[in-house]
This record gives sequence, structure tokens and C-alpha cells, in this order.
Amino acid sequence: MAEVVIVGGGLEGVAAAWALSSRGITDVVVCERHTVGSGGTGKSSGIVRCHYGVTSLAAMADAALDVFENAADVLGADVGFRQTGYVVGVGAPNVAALRASLADQRAVGVRTEEIGRDDVARLWPGAYLDDFAAFAWEPRGGYGDAYRTAQAFAAAARAAGVRIRQATPVHDVLVDAGRVTGVRLADGETISAGTVVVAAGPWSVPLLAAHGVELPIVVHREAIVVIDPGQPLGDVPVFSDLVSLQYVRAEGVGGVLFGNSDLATLEPADPDAYLDRATEDFLDGCAQKLSHRFPGWGDATVTSTYAGCYDVTPDFNPVISATPIDGLIVAAGFSGHGFKISPSVGELVADLVTGGASRWPRSDFRLSRFSEGALLRSPHPYVGAGEMR
Repeated sequence: MAEVVIVGGGLEGVAAAWALSSRGITDVVVCERHTVGSGGTGKSSGIVRCHYGVTSLAAMADAALDVFENAADVLGADVGFRQTGYVVGVGAPNVAALRASLADQRAVGVRTEEIGRDDVARLWPGAYLDDFAAFAWEPRGGYGDAYRTAQAFAAAARAAGVRIRQATPVHDVLVDAGRVTGVRLADGETISAGTVVVAAGPWSVPLLAAHGVELPIVVHREAIVVIDPGQPLGDVPVFSDLVSLQYVRAEGVGGVLFGNSDLATLEPADPDAYLDRATEDFLDGCAQKLSHRFPGWGDATVTSTYAGCYDVTPDFNPVISATPIDGLIVAAGFSGHGFKISPSVGELVADLVTGGASRWPRSDFRLSRFSEGALLRSPHPYVGAGEMR
């Protein structure tokens, strides 16, 4: 028996457990089918930015920075956050959208500004920048380690009294007369609870569907490539290139992590059985983009590749919401945004559990927006890269 059961020990589930424990709600059980952070969390590229046209996401990402910057004090652990800064560049069709988005971000407290080509040339020596028309800069941005962050959330919650059960898959959410009553585990054990939070990424879908609740998620496979650029780069910031539709950041000692920003066409996948590496076509595309943007990397080599899965909603924004079943809450469909907003997600889930007021507009993330046809979209979409902004 517990006051709250959280299904899923990934980043969002343990962030919710931590947030609840921070409010003194510690009669909480987290059920993770494998180990903490073993799903999509461990495949995150870890980008930290507040550059969102959806201002609620921008504000959540900005607040999350307070946790990342002070993780040793807040969580009691180094979570691998490296505050290198974050730069985004756009072509001429997106200049107006960039400037409008920056104004909206500043209005909710984000520290961001437009900078010039010469500034970016100093930040990223050797980058070809002539096809960009405008740039934005976030000095508080950077990258972190989602797996280490999940472990830190879990350890802090456990120290406060939360029970985290690994190798504990949940088979069913139990419902009686329209109200949640707990969960049934795969081995037949039941855990009674007045509140159940389903935060199991793509595996959330069948748990809700069993009770007639549709969670519109497509699982998308996304590859990551780690590169040795063949030359020292120094302390470069994260670079989001919305002309070539790629992003790059430092990785390890002297390496570079490459990610794709073109999600106009999804690659559906089975989250339990997908290709865990980049394909030859993906590597060819990576080489073309990098050789265009960094023409001096003639000796660059690929050191490794891997792949993860995004749980993508129709508007590429998460569901953090109550459901039609009393006491059943869902936090899923993060569509690639989950790491950078995870501390704020935990806070919002705790608000939903307790029924208290929230500093986040919870209606933005309501599940019913899909059936209502009221998708959560940026008012300043970027041509060619609107899905991730």
C-alpha cells in the first residue's frame, strides 16, 4: 500500500518522486521494470536550453536551470551539467520568428539575446556561418547527463523515504468505479494507492488504453553520432544549426556529439526492439551536414554511434495531466524535451497529485487538448524545424 505509485523509473518518474518527497509526501513507490534510467533517459543527448516558442516550456526550462546549476546542493550530487552556453542560428526565413521568440522568452525570465556573426565565429572557430541570417545566445545553456540526473533524483527521493523498486514491471493500472485503486505487477502482486502517476514513456500507452484513455504517442527512433573532429576545439557552446538542421556539442575529451534536428518525417520504432546505432544513410547525412558547417574538419572520424527513442505527441509537446479516471495522472510524450525541463515536470506532477496551485499553466499540457483540436504550438514556428521548438 502507498499514497502514490509512480509507474516508470526514468527521468520524469524519479523527478516526480523527488518533487513529492520535497513536499513531505514520502509514502511513494516507484515501480521501474528494469533499472532507474535504463529506458529513453540513458539515450538522451542532454541538451539544456530555454529556446522555446511555447513560453510555458521556456519558463519550465529556465526554472530547471536553477536545479542543474545547484545540483550538488539541491540533489546532493554532480549531475554532469556543463554550462558551456547555447547558440542557435537561423536562415533568413526564420529571422522574424527568432526575434519574436526571444522577446517572449525574455518576458518569462529567460536570459537570452541576439548576437552577431562575429560573436559566433569567436565561440565556434572554424565554423562556416555565411548562410545564417541571425543568431541567439543563452549563456546559461549547455548540456548535462540525463542518466546521472535520474540517479540523483532517485537517490534524493530514496533518502527522504520514497521506495524505488527496480526489476518491477507494472502489468495493469487498477480502476474501480472510475477511480484508480493501485497497480498490479507482472508477478501478480498488487500495490494499493489513491494516486497513480504513469510516467513510462511509450510504455504508458497500453497502460492507459486498457481503460479507454487514448495517449496519442508515436515512437520515433533517433540516432546520435560521436565524432573526433581531428583538432582541438576548446570550450565550445552547444550549437543548434537550424539551417542545416543539426546540433552539436562537446562530448568527453575533445569529441563532438552530433544530433539531427529534422523531424519532419518520423521513423516509427518498437521501443523494445530497435536498431541501436546509426544507419549508413544517417552517417552520410551527418557527414554532409558537418562538412558544410565545419569545412576544416577534414580529418574527422566517427568514434561511436547509438540510438534512442522519442515518445512523440501530435504537437511534439508533453502530456502532464490528470485523466478522466480519478486519481490517474500521466506524464509522457516528451518528444525530446524531457531532460531540460525534468525538475519542473516533477514539480508540476506534484502539483497535480496534491491538487494545489501551480506556477506552470497546467492547461497547456492537458491530455484533452488532442481531442479538442487545441494543439500546443509555438506562435512563432520555424520553417523546417518547427517540431522541436
